Amino acid sequence: MITRAEPAPPQPQRRPKATQAVEGRRRGLPPPPRWVSLVGILAIWQFAAASGVLPPDKLAAPSVIAGTAARLIASGELAEAIGVSLSRVGLGLALGLSAGVLAGIIAGLSRWGDALLDPPLQALRTLPHLGLVPLFILWFGIGETPKVLLIALGVAFPIYLNLYSAIRSADRGLLEAAQVNGLTRRQKLAHVILPSATPQALVGLRQGLAIAWLSLIVGEQINAEAGLGYLINNAREFLLTDVVVVGLLVYALLGLGTDWIVRIIEGRALRWREGTTLR
Repeated sequence: MITRAEPAPPQPQRRPKATQAVEGRRRGLPPPPRWVSLVGILAIWQFAAASGVLPPDKLAAPSVIAGTAARLIASGELAEAIGVSLSRVGLGLALGLSAGVLAGIIAGLSRWGDALLDPPLQALRTLPHLGLVPLFILWFGIGETPKVLLIALGVAFPIYLNLYSAIRSADRGLLEAAQVNGLTRRQKLAHVILPSATPQALVGLRQGLAIAWLSLIVGEQINAEAGLGYLINNAREFLLTDVVVVGLLVYALLGLGTDWIVRIIEGRALRWREGTTLR
């Protein structure tokens, strides 16, 4: 009797050692948290300052900067400086926002406004507004006026450009539907044009706020007698790098804070837009 031989079970294929090594590395340790590099930089900075490699008149140690920040907060000096700087940014933002929105609406809705307003504004936009500081000093002196106007000028252009572009690119289909339904010009502006322009206008506001803080830093170098710029300039005269760094960090935190506020407003105002998320 002839029996059929059973086929031998398949032998597992052995992968090359190089491939196993690569996969082993891929399954290795997970990447560290993102804050590890920042902690490492602070540790190196602290060690360099403590060992004398980094002299305090060049850059103070992180521990010294933290102590200085606590001292300025406890004395109320930092809060007073922040209040003065915030008032300058608030006034400049109000002026720049009003001018930018008004010019954007006029130039965006009217052909006459576009022909008369847009060319000079585009020409002014090409000028670096921070380079106008000498002229502002000659025209308005060294008081609060040039500081506020410098901030307003920096805010106005992003607002104007974004709003003008958004109005000009409004959905023609929606405008025709509004016309068919008998909406007046004012109703089309309130219910069609401005709501569709809001997302881009908020982008312009975020850009304007970033420029506002940059303009404040430059503006407060103009003979400031109060504010964060005064605090930094006074510390520079005495080589107090810890106070200078504290002031710069406060500038950065204020900029991040105002941007976060605008993002919250954007998330709440644009809930109707599909895909809008608040982060």
